[in-house]
Amino acid sequence: MSELFQNKKILVVVAHPDDELLGVGASMHHLIQHHNCQVRAVILGEGITSRADTRNREQWEQELATHRNNIYAAQKCIGYENVGIYDFPDNRFDTVALLDLVKIVEKEKQDFQPEVIFTHHGSDTNIDHRRTFEAVITATRPMVQEVVRTILTFETPSSTEWQAFNYPNPFLPNFFVSFGEESLEAKIKGMESYEFEKRPFPHPRSPEALRILAQRWGVVIGKNLAEAFMLIRHIG
Repeated sequence: MSELFQNKKILVVVAHPDDELLGVGASMHHLIQHHNCQVRAVILGEGITSRADTRNREQWEQELATHRNNIYAAQKCIGYENVGIYDFPDNRFDTVALLDLVKIVEKEKQDFQPEVIFTHHGSDTNIDHRRTFEAVITATRPMVQEVVRTILTFETPSSTEWQAFNYPNPFLPNFFVSFGEESLEAKIKGMESYEFEKRPFPHPRSPEALRILAQRWGVVIGKNLAEAFMLIRHIG
C-alpha cells in the first residue's frame, strides 16, 4: 500500500515528543527513503511537566531543553524534513480550548499543504492523544478547498492498548505499511534518543517490544515487518 504515497507531502500530527516515533516512525522512514515523500512532524505538547503535581515550566527548564534536543536527534534518525514544536501542557489538553489546537493544525496545514495526515487513534487512553485526533478531524473538514485527501490514525504503544476493553471505537487496523529491517532500526534508534521516554523490556516502548509489535503486524499481512493504521478518510 505504500505506493499510494509516492511523492506525497505527509504531515504527522502528534501530542508528545516520541509519539512521532512510536506509532509511525518506521513507516515514515520507509516512505521517505523509498517513495520520495516529504514529511513534517508537528508535536503539540511539551511532553514532560505532568510528572509534577503542578505545571511549573521553570522547574522543568533543563529537562525541557534536553527533551527538545532529543526531538532533533530522533528527527535525524527517521528523516523528517522538519519538525514543528509547540508548548501545550502535557497530559492537560483537556484544559485547552479545542479551537486552540485546531488553529495550530490549520496553520500547519496551510503552510505545508499536505495531501496526507497521520495522527493518533481517537480512543487512546491518553487524553492528549484523543484531543489531537479531534483537532485534526476538525481542521480537515472535507470542504471544496481542502488539501488533505487522506487521514490515517496509528496506535501509540503504552496508550492505545491500555484503554479499557469496552471503551468505544477500539483500534481495529484496516491499513498496513510494510518495511525493511533498516526502517525498524531507525525507529528504535530514534526512540532510544528520548532520554525520558525510553523504557526497558517488557515495557511497550522498549526496543524489544517495538520489534515484537512490528513482527506481529507483519505476520497479520504476510510480511516480515509492518505498522498498522486505521484509514479514517480517503478522497480519490
